[in-house]
Amino acid sequence: MEKSKFKWLAYLFIMGFIVSACGDNSKQQSKGAFGDQDVASQVYVSPGEYDEFYAFMSGGFSGQVSVYGLPSGRLFKVIPVFSVDAEKAYGFNEETKPMLNTSLGFIPWDDSHHPELSQTNGVPDGRWLFINGNNTPRVARIDLTTFETAEILEIPNSGGNHSSPFITENSEYLVAGTRFSVPIPQKDVSIKSYKENFKGSLSYIKIADDGEMSVAFQILVPGYDYDLAHSGKGKSHGWTFFTTYNTEESNTLLEIGASQRDKDYIAAVNWKKAEEYIAAGKAKTMPANYAHNTYDEHSHMAKSEMLKEVKVLIPQECPGLIYYLPTPKSPHGVDVDPSGEYIVGNGKLSSDLTVHSFSKMLKAIENDDFDDEVDGIPVINFESVVAGSVKSTGLGPLHTEFDGKGNAYTTFFISSEVIKWKIGTWEVLDRVPSYYSVGHLMIPGGDSKAPFGKYLVSLNKITKDRFLPTGPELTQSAQLFDITGDKMKLLLDFPTIGEPHYAQAIPADIIMKNSVKYYKLDENKHPHKITSEDEAKVVRKGNVVRVYMSSIRSHFAPDNIEGVKVGDKVYFHLTNLEQDWDVPHGFAVMGARTSEILVMPGQTETLVWEPQNPGVYPFYCTDFCSALHQEMQGYIRVSPKNSKVELKWSVGEFDE
Repeated sequence: MEKSKFKWLAYLFIMGFIVSACGDNSKQQSKGAFGDQDVASQVYVSPGEYDEFYAFMSGGFSGQVSVYGLPSGRLFKVIPVFSVDAEKAYGFNEETKPMLNTSLGFIPWDDSHHPELSQTNGVPDGRWLFINGNNTPRVARIDLTTFETAEILEIPNSGGNHSSPFITENSEYLVAGTRFSVPIPQKDVSIKSYKENFKGSLSYIKIADDGEMSVAFQILVPGYDYDLAHSGKGKSHGWTFFTTYNTEESNTLLEIGASQRDKDYIAAVNWKKAEEYIAAGKAKTMPANYAHNTYDEHSHMAKSEMLKEVKVLIPQECPGLIYYLPTPKSPHGVDVDPSGEYIVGNGKLSSDLTVHSFSKMLKAIENDDFDDEVDGIPVINFESVVAGSVKSTGLGPLHTEFDGKGNAYTTFFISSEVIKWKIGTWEVLDRVPSYYSVGHLMIPGGDSKAPFGKYLVSLNKITKDRFLPTGPELTQSAQLFDITGDKMKLLLDFPTIGEPHYAQAIPADIIMKNSVKYYKLDENKHPHKITSEDEAKVVRKGNVVRVYMSSIRSHFAPDNIEGVKVGDKVYFHLTNLEQDWDVPHGFAVMGARTSEILVMPGQTETLVWEPQNPGVYPFYCTDFCSALHQEMQGYIRVSPKNSKVELKWSVGEFDE
């Protein structure tokens, strides 16, 4: 297509976004979200009953992951990952601060986009949830027995970790493509030298049997923007597919500069071939500097290790490693159907959906059916790899998921709708509006070999007339659809935290049976734990004071402390002695410059306090734990720096 046409399409795309962002009150259903249908009973979960599914949603610019129930839409928990969280003291207490360490220092925020469940044989198994940090390139692993972040791995040679962390069907690897190409290795060059000096990288992160992550290898690729990814399954297992845009390698005003050509690419990576090249010694070892942070559930402490090198493969030196599949302009999502045969590329500037065939791709490779080559990467002939096209769909296609019954569902951002279509015939079967500007969508297991189906969740960016107003900033939202019938049926709107980029869902019973209820005291390996009130004590070494404290309903031991001085650094090491489910204890002291700590049964956490002035300061439990919760408090006396006040502590000592 002529360049001028694509400039015009880019203009229409921008204008369409502006129109959709302004809202369309005419779309609002006059009879409410449910119209004439009584669907409330379909999302109602009776008191004492459980939801069918856990839904894990990205927190976007909050840097966290949120956990909802489906079909109720109830928020159960916010899991702190890349951002500090004062509710749980994540990133504030001494135990978790190392989790937010990077090669750039302590980074207490990120932009989390794509939750991804671990898989066995291509089906979500409920062991772990992975999530990417987009800004400072990182990948995190959440342990689903505790719903806590267990590990964060920084990714070197990356700028904007967006096409991440999409998993292979037996959790062999997570993939992570760089959104922003950068000089690799980093150096001071003119931005205008983009085409000469900028490169992208595709990272493969190995997952060990216990879940621990490591950067296995990276592939250096041309300096495009690598947007999203999905790994193959079934017949395409061993391959990963990444969307690219900006094949023009523009460095300014990309809505015009990156819209000149009629097509961009899907990068098809043969990671099993990569393993062969690495085994044959073809990888280069490149110096790098990146953090690997892990949390130990027995010591209840995190540690951070700086790693210094990474293995890199160069496509020119590794034939058969990677191929480019031309695809309509500016593709966003790339999605693989449950059989592994069809690869859907969603070109945002195309009104049609182009579907590629994995079998045809292999045949084209076998026949050397290539149109071009870029930095050693063959470009496959477009017509040779296309399986079909879904016509007359909508404007701004973004993402596709599958129901396991031969149907696919695609979101359209500009026209604010979800389209249902048939795999193989490419026939549009149904379409429903979403309110408004839907990005990702999610079907439970919808990116796996065996989708669980039943529901579809659209994740919408704009809600200006859907909920009560809350000032200039409004909530973003999810909408729940029933997809069990021929037609999609809207059931529920519910608000979400941050910006909901993507979500994953899994039947609740897969996870519930493995849930940890409390930590066993006799397995607590924290270096400053105590296991009974008899071990409570206060110890001074120079100006460092360590308070070994216990909590139990409804008091602290000790609850009276004297002999602390201005200039001291006081470590409150609090062990929760409870051995019962859902009995956490909090701890806060007046003047602390971090946050409270929230300590689970059997766990030890540490709050650091540096008193500035003499006086008597209260501390108390922040989490309601019993009828005598208000009585769960104490005092710490702070004397002048040169005071001779004796260091002493007590609990249960009453005046005569």
